[in-house]
Formats: sequence, structure tokens, C-alpha cells
Amino acid sequence: MDRPGEGLRVALFATCINDVMFPDTCKATVKVLERLGCEVDFPMAQTCCGQMFTNTGYYKEGLATVKTYLEAFEGYDYVVAPSASCVGSVRHQHPMLARWAKDVELEKRAEAIAAKSFDLTEFIVNVLHTTDVGAFFPHKVTYHTTCHSIRVEKVGDAPFQLLAKVKGMTFVPLPNDEFGLNTANECCGFGGTFSLKNPDVSVAMATEKVRNILDTEVEYVVAGDNSCLMNIGGILRRGKAPIKPLHIAELLAQTEEEAK
Repeated sequence: MDRPGEGLRVALFATCINDVMFPDTCKATVKVLERLGCEVDFPMAQTCCGQMFTNTGYYKEGLATVKTYLEAFEGYDYVVAPSASCVGSVRHQHPMLARWAKDVELEKRAEAIAAKSFDLTEFIVNVLHTTDVGAFFPHKVTYHTTCHSIRVEKVGDAPFQLLAKVKGMTFVPLPNDEFGLNTANECCGFGGTFSLKNPDVSVAMATEKVRNILDTEVEYVVAGDNSCLMNIGGILRRGKAPIKPLHIAELLAQTEEEAK
């Protein structure tokens, strides 16, 4: 297969939740990027994107993560993360925090690194300009579009372009509701601190999301953010549903040779 990433030095931004709770997603991300020819590094200085601080008004604490992000990732051709939510924070909140601090030089640096920071799916489609990563996944799958991926990061249809080229897979879109709205675009109810501050509302939203997922009768529900999959997965497990949550990086990492 083509190796469009040949010669590119790419840094993996693991993100907190993946590093601590879902390391297989990080490994899968590296596997896909290396298959496409990228030279992937994991800067040990990386920490949190700071989104939780910024969202709750702790700008001073959030600003510290901006500086750490720059120290960890400047010097690479690109930064790639298996999380549109965290990349969305880097792109939109990091320059904003620098402006809040009235640090013009920091703002320039934050904007420069933000322009080189990508979610895995949009990096493959929009930077490497490919949609076939050699994936093979002989299962029935649906896809949950996470809020930050479509509204903040604006990955568009990149995940769907990649899924369309997965060999052996049957894709079932989430249904439209009674108003004709695509339920794939409905929030799962996680929303970071939202699920902690408003647990009843969060559970109600996740339950509705799972109801739509169950209607597809698939084997896997896939998404680009493990935080959302964790919320959805909790409802699925408590209901003893047979559907498994899976990050899209882990799906794309599967090959036909490994399945034999």
C-alpha cells in the first residue's frame, strides 16, 4: 500500500484519558501512522491539554499546560492525537489563554503549533490525502460522531471516508429521529465536567444515545473519543447489551493478515 507519510516526523499526543485508561488506542494510533510511513515519536514531556481547567475557569492553571504543550511538541512536523476533543482544546483554547495572559509571543507559538495539531482521522484524510489504511474488520459497525469532533475540531466526514474503505466491514448509520435529525450528531451526555455536575441529565442523554445504537443491531459502536465511548459503554454494560464500544484507531489498526 502507499506510504504517504514517508519522511514526516509526527509526535503522538496521547492525551490523559488514553494514556491512563486506554493505552491500546495510543498503540493503535502509532501502528496506523507507521503503516502509512510516518516516523512517530512520543515526547515524554507531554501532559494534559488543559481543557478541564479552562472549561471551569481556571485559566492560570490552563495556561501552564499551554507552555508544556509547546515545550513537548515544537520541532515536529505534525502532532496527532486520537481525540478530537483534546485537539479542539489545543486549537481554540491555547491561543485564547495566551491572549488572556497578554503574551503576544506565546500566542504566536500557540497558533503555530495548533495549526500542526490534528485528530487522527483528519490527519489521514486531509494531510496525508488517503482514505485506505489497509484496515480489515469483518464486523457490523455504527459510528457515534462526538460533539467536539464535529462542532469544535470540525473533522467533517473524515471518519466516514476512512470507514468506507475498511474491508470486510458492514456499516450501519445511526437512525434519524422523529424530526428527521441524524441521531449520530446527538451528544452522548459526557461533556467532561458536565457528566459530573449534571449526572441525571448525562445518564438520560447517554440512555437515549444507546437506544439509537441498539436499533442498529450492530456488534460495535465506534467513535473518535474514548471519553464519549466510556459514557456510552457504561450504559451498554449496565443494560447487558451485546454491543462493544471501540475507538476508530483500534478498528483502523486491524489488518486481514492479523485476522487469519
